[in-house]
Amino acid sequence: MKRGRFIAFEGLDGSGKSTQLARQVARLRTAGRDVVATREPTGGPNGRRIRALAAAGERAAPEEELALFVADRREHVTGVIAPALARGAIVLTDRYFLSTVAYQGARGLDPERLLRESEAEFPLPDLALLFDLEPALCTDRLRVRAGVQEEAFERLDLLERVAHVFAALRRPYLRRVDARGDVDEVGARVDAALAEVLGLA
Repeated sequence: MKRGRFIAFEGLDGSGKSTQLARQVARLRTAGRDVVATREPTGGPNGRRIRALAAAGERAAPEEELALFVADRREHVTGVIAPALARGAIVLTDRYFLSTVAYQGARGLDPERLLRESEAEFPLPDLALLFDLEPALCTDRLRVRAGVQEEAFERLDLLERVAHVFAALRRPYLRRVDARGDVDEVGARVDAALAEVLGLA
C-alpha cells in the first residue's frame, strides 16, 4: 500500500493554523480522502501535563518541558501518525517538531540542536505549512478568541521571540503561508500549497 501524506500546520498561537487545518479536513473528507486530524500536545499523559501547566500559567524548566514534548511526540508518532501513514491516510497535525524548535528555542535552548535531534528521530513531514503573521496581530486575535488564553504560551514578548526562531528556519519541506486576510483568502493559499503534495487539481 502506498504511504500516506504527512502535513504539519505550524505557526504562532493566533496565526489561524488550527482554523485552516479544520477547513482542510472538511475539504479532503468531502473529496473522499482518508484524513486523520491530530495535534500536539496530544491527549496522552505527557500532553495533558503540558496543557495543565499552560492552563495554570506555569512553565517547567526548559529542558524538563522539552522532555515532556519529546515524550508526547514519541507516543503520538507510534500510536497515531505512523499507523495512519502506513494505511495510506493523509495526516494533518496541528503542530509538530518545528513548534518545539521555535517555542523551546525562544526559551534559550539551541534551535539548531533541537531541529537536528528532531529530524534524526521523527518522521519528516511531506510538507510543513508555517503560517506567517505578526505577533501583535496574533495576540489581538487571541484576545477575542473563545476560551481561556494560555498565558504561559501566548504572551506577546514570547511570541516575538518564537517568531524570530520561525523566521530563521530553512528546510526543503517548509513552506510559508501569508496568514493575513480572512479565512477564505488564507484558505486559498493553503489549497495551492497542498495541491501538488496531495495530487489535487
